[in-house]
Amino acid sequence: MRYIRYRTDTGVYYGALRSDGIHRLAGDLFERCTSALALDPFRETGVLDDPSHIRILAPCRPSKIVAVGRNYLDHIREGGGDDFTPEPILFIKPSTSVIGPEDPIHAPEFVKRLDYEGELAVVISRTAKNVRACDAKEYILGYTCLNDVTARDLQNSDGQWTRSKGMDTFCPIGPCISDECDPLRAGIRTTLNGRVVQESDASYQHWNVYALIECITAAMTLLPGDIVTTGTPAGIGPMVPGDVVEVTIEGIGTLRNTVV
Repeated sequence: MRYIRYRTDTGVYYGALRSDGIHRLAGDLFERCTSALALDPFRETGVLDDPSHIRILAPCRPSKIVAVGRNYLDHIREGGGDDFTPEPILFIKPSTSVIGPEDPIHAPEFVKRLDYEGELAVVISRTAKNVRACDAKEYILGYTCLNDVTARDLQNSDGQWTRSKGMDTFCPIGPCISDECDPLRAGIRTTLNGRVVQESDASYQHWNVYALIECITAAMTLLPGDIVTTGTPAGIGPMVPGDVVEVTIEGIGTLRNTVV
């Protein structure tokens, strides 16, 4: 199933995306209530929304995005390295960096080089702490596309990655949350103005999504709606205002944004 979060004239909803339209769901997929009277958020309400009359939003509202650096050897080599680190390199993108499909990526005037980084991202379904890799599937609602927008010049000059990767609009996600994606093999493609600039698949990741969840939850708690993003393959490059960047992942769809 593919789930989207969207806005209509009457409010913001989650829906199940099917061939005949968007089947509106009863509630927020990430709210948890102990009341026996609470509605199942996955229950269909019977309302069918027309895709041409809605605005697709970011598919979740994470408390944090836990990102992984240097998880593809070809990307490490294009940055001048030659091997993986002993453990995953983790960093945080704040919730304020999140935007949805078709939302503009803002290029700050003080940034001299702004890069795209297409990535497969995992959406967490329930509170996760000290989760073993073999149990990680039980904590995953699905997968989405993510662009780890990076101010490359600041990343290099700062010596750490918070500012360069955490600015407003630097985390486009979407267009949906899909459980139809194979996170171990899914093809990943990034295009810039229609030209393919990144093309790989998840099998080239050094640490797969399940290993990453084990590593991350040993250190911190993941909450419902949080995102774990899995690193970018080779082919990173600059974007400038007016450019259109698209991240397409097999089993999910295409995330499209324009730089302004």
